[in-house]
Amino acid sequence: MAILSLATTKNPNIAEVARRLQEASLTGVPVEPIRELFDAGDLAAAYAAQEINTRRGLDAGRRLVGRKIGLTSLVVQKQLGVDQPDYGMLFDDMAIPDGWEISRRQLIQPKVEAEVAFVLERDLDEERLTIADVLRAVAFALPAIEVVDSRIADWKIGILDTIADNASSGLYVLGATPKKLESLDLRMAGMVMESGDEPVSVGAGAACLGDPLAAVLWLAKTMARVGRPLKAGDTVMSGALGPMAPVKWGNVFEARIEGLGSVRAAFARGEE
Repeated sequence: MAILSLATTKNPNIAEVARRLQEASLTGVPVEPIRELFDAGDLAAAYAAQEINTRRGLDAGRRLVGRKIGLTSLVVQKQLGVDQPDYGMLFDDMAIPDGWEISRRQLIQPKVEAEVAFVLERDLDEERLTIADVLRAVAFALPAIEVVDSRIADWKIGILDTIADNASSGLYVLGATPKKLESLDLRMAGMVMESGDEPVSVGAGAACLGDPLAAVLWLAKTMARVGRPLKAGDTVMSGALGPMAPVKWGNVFEARIEGLGSVRAAFARGEE
């Protein structure tokens, strides 16, 4: 299947949804939930709205550097009434170096998740992939913090809201300790994220679709099917290992993942 378009979904509101979300992103003012503009369960329409803003970003000079996977928790899937994860795009201007201060101007209502990130050294551009193909394609894994955000007011989101909103993406921070996969058991890897020496999220690799590599396999197959396949050099944020934690400005979060090391996300104080 090619990349979803307005023609394939037959929903006249797709362009309006994309416009509202883009305006919220530019102004920093969130909008009311947009799911009422779609038919119930119309994931294709939501992805079509996401694709419009992806193309706008590319046309404006942003560089696509990877993908993110959302809804990897079975509990959250049940809450939103779906039986699969979702995906969003990672652009170059979303990447924050480890420990660098994040400005309030970059976000609306952020939260943080600890994840395993993968960087590819081979293309994954076919639908009929196996976990062996994923293992051969991954150059290394890194500890990561995803700073999730929502253009929907007060995080009142359903599945259609988050998909259209680029899977509630914000920014992401990669650690600087790349590890080869042969030295890792990511399914059993424990995670703790702290702020001010207090744990704010605890989990393990198994919370991410049973294994973060299984999440990458799902993503690779899906991206090949919809026409945006994963390529060598891409970064994949594979999904949360534990619950999201809310952000207070001035907080510094440090996530430690067994076998991978640590990564920090620092949020500015005041109005900066």
